[in-house]
Amino acid sequence: MKHLFIVNPTAGGIKGKTDNIISIIENYFVRSNKDIEIYLTKSPMDAAAKIVSEAERTPLLRVYACGGDGTLNECANGAALRKNVQICPFPVGTGNDFIKMFGKDALPLYRDLDIITNSPAYPIDLINCCGRYCINISSIGIDARIGTDVHKYSHLPVIGGATGYVTSLAVNIAKGINQHYVISCGDFRRDSRFALICACNGTFYGGGFNPVPDARPDDGVIDFLVVNEVSRLNFLKLVGKYAKGRYWDIPEFITHLRASSMEVISDCPIVVNIDGEALYKSKITFEIVPKAANLVVPDKLAYFLSGNFKNEEIQSNQSF
Repeated sequence: MKHLFIVNPTAGGIKGKTDNIISIIENYFVRSNKDIEIYLTKSPMDAAAKIVSEAERTPLLRVYACGGDGTLNECANGAALRKNVQICPFPVGTGNDFIKMFGKDALPLYRDLDIITNSPAYPIDLINCCGRYCINISSIGIDARIGTDVHKYSHLPVIGGATGYVTSLAVNIAKGINQHYVISCGDFRRDSRFALICACNGTFYGGGFNPVPDARPDDGVIDFLVVNEVSRLNFLKLVGKYAKGRYWDIPEFITHLRASSMEVISDCPIVVNIDGEALYKSKITFEIVPKAANLVVPDKLAYFLSGNFKNEEIQSNQSF
């Protein structure tokens, strides 16, 4: 097995610490005597291209996403539908939302090189969103607009940090919350105005929002939340329940759907959030791709003990 560490030197949490992270990785592999390569990304989706190239000449490739959720997304896109590739979060970014679904023990376990280089991998689903794979959560609407615009304000000397998010929130609410979409999802068809739509393979995004706590990345379906048109006042009232996954408390505002696909048509190109990355489309498609990627899972994570993972462990992963 080859161990490929994808390091995004521009990821939040890594800036200025790249040399230290590389040193930790190299020191471990000197002791372990395993095949290793450390690759620093140079441009968007560079990681995916590197993985595709390595997968063509490596019988078994384990890829570590050294960064945040954006780096993990790129690695998932490179690994998608390649049975000889496994992906593993090495969470040194700022958000690390994907692994939050696995509980409080996930972060230290995924940062332990001895554990993650010797743990098995299991098949998980991905969401194909407009041709790009999503491993965690994709969304459109007010939340996608807020998240995309944060960078416009976070670099300002007075506004930076968390205040940048609050500023983006205020600006986008002032612009207007709702947009017109035509939604098709099985028997669910709507032509109206909506605040947002999220498609969940995982459970956390946006730094702590947990819209569908019961979503699983291995159940073969997407959990959708469709948030109806709301006033500014009602939006401020419901956002707390949305963030805590209590959508069932407000069925007049939020519809929960479990399906394999959805199509959304917008009047003009809108921003689509895909694991924190942005695309602009007027026709947005979400489609589940079952068992599209192989995720490294530390054995000590209790989250998986009652799930399907234990029955579908990839046997070839046991040879190191």
